[in-house]
Amino acid sequence: MKISSDLRCFCYLLARKYGNPRALTEEQKADEFRSVYLKNLPLNMRTLRAVAFACGIDLKEIERMPHNLRGYHEVIGSRKNIYFRKDDTVSGIQNTILHEIREMMETLFAETDSSYEPLRTSARHMAANSFATAVLLPRDDFVKKVYETGLDVIDLASFYSKSCAQVLLRMGEVLQGKLFLYTALYEPASEPSGWSVAYWTGCSNEEEPEANVYSANGLFPRKGRGVSADSIVDLALKTGRPHLGRIALGHDEDVELLALARPLLISDEPVKAVLTVVLRSDRDKLDPQLDRICPVEIEKFLKSF
Repeated sequence: MKISSDLRCFCYLLARKYGNPRALTEEQKADEFRSVYLKNLPLNMRTLRAVAFACGIDLKEIERMPHNLRGYHEVIGSRKNIYFRKDDTVSGIQNTILHEIREMMETLFAETDSSYEPLRTSARHMAANSFATAVLLPRDDFVKKVYETGLDVIDLASFYSKSCAQVLLRMGEVLQGKLFLYTALYEPASEPSGWSVAYWTGCSNEEEPEANVYSANGLFPRKGRGVSADSIVDLALKTGRPHLGRIALGHDEDVELLALARPLLISDEPVKAVLTVVLRSDRDKLDPQLDRICPVEIEKFLKSF
């Protein structure tokens, strides 16, 4: 359909179908984008190059991109260009292309509707991140795979050829309201322990409000927090083996958390570690992963992650 191929026409069609594009979530925009441009095509670089061509966008590799930049776009007249880092990972390039397409869409929304107020820089960046991830990891299929793998960030990253960080953040989005969950990704850092939280996500169970943890401020590590000595994450990193342990909350041993710390090894050396925490009563959600990796189980209650 030629009328819907150009990105400007796509933005016009969204506005005509839904009214103000601001009324759509990034998930809905991503679904519409997939239905128009992707159909049942495999989402790889060849497909994305074809999509960019259909949108009237030229893709250009840059050998020397500024250190803190993965890509950018420019529009000169009717010509649209997206530039990306040549030496980036395939998943990184895919994310950059879709991110920049979404940022272009924000400008086009304003051009097709004079009453539309474009998002400011930070909000536009966040919207573009959400849009790109939703295109790359469609909600329904992704949720199914999350449960099939037992909430396994490492396995999901391998299956989808995406970064652990992107998979972790997407998992928090799609499980929000369905399950109490905390997940963190640890990477090498300059902390005394040499490791700290690089990304984390959390969600709650809105279907069963009592199946959540309350009054646990400070318990779950946030970005930048290092690894505590002799914690379950520390044990996993030191031994190179996944560890599973329980934590009792306060004096009520009927409410317990189950924490799984798993290192990602390359040449037998840890390069990342994933911490996944659920209620002990939700252990069955982890079982597919536990059955595969056979973690070291710690019977005593742990005091920290």
